[in-house]
Amino acid sequence: MKEKDEFIKIFSTNIRNILSKVNIDSGRLQEIRLRAGKPLVLSAAGKEYFVTLSGSLTSDSEKSFRVSKREIEETMEYVANYSMYAYEEELRQGFLTIGGGHRVGVVGKAVSEDGHIRSMKYISCINVRIAHEVRGCADAVMPYVAGRGDVRHTLIISPPGCGKTTLLRDMIRQISNGGKHCRGRTVGVVDERSELGGAYRGIPQNDLGMRTDLLDCCPKAEGMMLLIRSMTPQVIAVDEIGGEEDIRAVETAVNCGCRILATVHGNGIEDIQRRPMLGRLVEEKIFECYIVLHNLGGVGKIRNVLDRDGQVLYV
Repeated sequence: MKEKDEFIKIFSTNIRNILSKVNIDSGRLQEIRLRAGKPLVLSAAGKEYFVTLSGSLTSDSEKSFRVSKREIEETMEYVANYSMYAYEEELRQGFLTIGGGHRVGVVGKAVSEDGHIRSMKYISCINVRIAHEVRGCADAVMPYVAGRGDVRHTLIISPPGCGKTTLLRDMIRQISNGGKHCRGRTVGVVDERSELGGAYRGIPQNDLGMRTDLLDCCPKAEGMMLLIRSMTPQVIAVDEIGGEEDIRAVETAVNCGCRILATVHGNGIEDIQRRPMLGRLVEEKIFECYIVLHNLGGVGKIRNVLDRDGQVLYV
């Protein structure tokens, strides 16, 4: 329960008191969502619950505690340590990362300048995503990712919320530290959304291994090039590639001799092949290993592992 005490302290006094009464293992918590004038919602182990004033979980929205605008304002004051201006740069991306690596997503009125979001005000919804490390969750795929002493270019394909970031994080840790499948490698991580390292004030809150260099809150394409120039990584890891600049950066990194670990949203390799830029990577057989996830029977389930030719290696 100590872990839960750490992250519920960011909420307004009233909501903090409610959440402290919730009888649930903090290891199962995934999200806590506040919307002005709407029910307090909690997601755990892939299921959604409404939370009552007494801290009970219910499927009946009419019994749920309703979040007020003032409680959202008070929560944001705690999150930003009473200095929203100091966190303006992070808010432009729609989230703040707090101690423990937990991510606080926000939406409201976006303030734009020259076609780009400059800041966020009148925040009306807060979504706290609870960071979890699952050490060893990559054990089953490591023989295919790093078998025979080398690291293969690997793409994790997964629908949203199926554990791809958690899996990638553990792959990074194991490759960085080294083990029975490969010796330790220098890994450069471009963590655009602060989800892999969960960095707080520049310090990763999640264990990414002893040989890992983390570039936090940096666009993926730009970050990959920066790491190549400055840190000479043997492996580069990025979460959620997709844009044209991302694809070109991946190709450049491969041509520079770096091994690539990446994730992408999708339901399978056929889904990826239908997308112009990603399909090119598949056609050129850049990736040597594809790991496909699904959420049938729980988050983070491996559907299969495929080689660069689409042959099934693991089911």
